[in-house]
Amino acid sequence: MTADVRLRRGRGSLGFSFFVQGVTFALLVTRILAIQHQYGISDGLLPAFLAAVPVLAGVSSVVTEHLVKRVAPSTVLRWAQPLVLLALLGAGAGTRMWHIALALGAFGLAVGALDASMNMLGVSLQRAYGRSIMLGFHASYSLGGIVGASAAWACVHWHLSLFESYLPAVVILLPLALAASRYYVDTPAAGAGGEQGEAPSGWPTSGGRLLLPLCLVMAFAYIGDSTVSNWGAKYLKDVLGSSEQLSTVPYNVYMVTTLLGRAVGDLGVRRFGAVAVVRAGTLVAAAGFAVVAAAPGAWVGMLGFTLLGIGLCVIVPQTFAAAGRLFPESSDTAIARLNIFNYVGFLVGAPLVGALGDTWSYRGAMLVPMALVLITLLYARSFAPEGARYGVGHERRVGDRAVDVGRGGNEV
Repeated sequence: MTADVRLRRGRGSLGFSFFVQGVTFALLVTRILAIQHQYGISDGLLPAFLAAVPVLAGVSSVVTEHLVKRVAPSTVLRWAQPLVLLALLGAGAGTRMWHIALALGAFGLAVGALDASMNMLGVSLQRAYGRSIMLGFHASYSLGGIVGASAAWACVHWHLSLFESYLPAVVILLPLALAASRYYVDTPAAGAGGEQGEAPSGWPTSGGRLLLPLCLVMAFAYIGDSTVSNWGAKYLKDVLGSSEQLSTVPYNVYMVTTLLGRAVGDLGVRRFGAVAVVRAGTLVAAAGFAVVAAAPGAWVGMLGFTLLGIGLCVIVPQTFAAAGRLFPESSDTAIARLNIFNYVGFLVGAPLVGALGDTWSYRGAMLVPMALVLITLLYARSFAPEGARYGVGHERRVGDRAVDVGRGGNEV
């Protein structure tokens, strides 16, 4: 098998893994109320159950940082994804409180390893390709989220139980994910030498200081994301006076626009560079929050949520990609540590907006994630650090822009 064919298969199989995770996560988060009802979880106890998932996922991401020094990221991903699917099925199969606690605990631990290893493989494949492809992987995740949310709606429409809702997805996706995992590609860190899958060189002494701006950007982006997913429907209905049916639309609109933005985002990075794309995304996202906060009615609010999806969708994939460029010899370590701030943002975002909405106003609360997202402009240069390269001969730099110039007749 030629190197080009191997990389193409690796890219396709990893894209499918992102898609499966999008479906899985959407099936879980869109049925939270059904889970609460099935297990008799009180309103006071529900936040603790939900918070446990990102906390355990963060712990698992730290463990994955050390695990990939001994086994390849592809091996971690190959076994983490089935565990996530089985944990989802377990969440729908139980009847007692300890059943759901066990299922959500397993889900959190498995999803932390999955998220970290998926993005490790994505960054290493991008390095091997010599051009931006990370946004395409995350577009697959967005597509999976749309499919999962649509499936959840159909299951509610047909009055299916949680187990009946989750079983077909697991039966279909689990064997396909295992089959696709045969084609994952581990590529060595830049300058690491040795065989594929060999542990990269040690973490630089200045690594934490250099990674901190990207960690903040990641956290702020997920605060914005969790604001949409947790408060979009309530905001549209209670603040902007929409119907209950219309209030279900913002999250779907947000997911569709993230899909569209990520589908074309790699072309933007190749043409204009990561710095320009991240700056533009930041400004569009901030404009979206401003429109939502000032909207006189539901349809203007919908426009704001549309802008949010277009703007926020480019930031997270490019943050992972920037970590890979900034730490070419220890990218797995950088990505595992950066991934923790995914969960930090998710944990902080929902209660922050809720507390501000209750004590101040929900319109005013929307300005806080807007201000946090705008901080990304201060760190935009971190997305194209001096001296960073995807690969020798694959690109030239023009100012802040990294412009792909291909590889002649060997283009993948």
